[in-house]
Amino acid sequence: QVQLAESGGGLVQVGGSLTLSCAASGLTFGGYTMAWFRRPPGKEREFVAAIWDKYNHNYVDYNDFVKGRFTISRDNAKNTLYLQMNSLKPEDTAVYYCAARSTVGLGTKDYEYQYWGQGSQVTVSS
Repeated sequence: QVQLAESGGGLVQVGGSLTLSCAASGLTFGGYTMAWFRRPPGKEREFVAAIWDKYNHNYVDYNDFVKGRFTISRDNAKNTLYLQMNSLKPEDTAVYYCAARSTVGLGTKDYEYQYWGQGSQVTVSS
């Protein structure tokens, strides 16, 4: 079955950096749109970034609050999704989830994604 496993979360100071990874198995990774969502404490889950590989060209989309700071990428040979997070702020504190969907195109709504990881905690301390 499909499994998504996030790693790389942790505690970081304001202005610091972290890279999250998501190892995927049980699916043809290159054919799936992949995304990162997050759930801040006490809030709803929200879209962070998505990436779609169309004929070896990656299309990406970001939520405005991470543009210029976060970078989503994928390595289809390793079945792995990444999220490079720079200039971290306290409001980036959240559980970060990896998600996958077989539908083509970029999606920003959580109900558009079929598969989810368990999440990885990121805490940004001031």
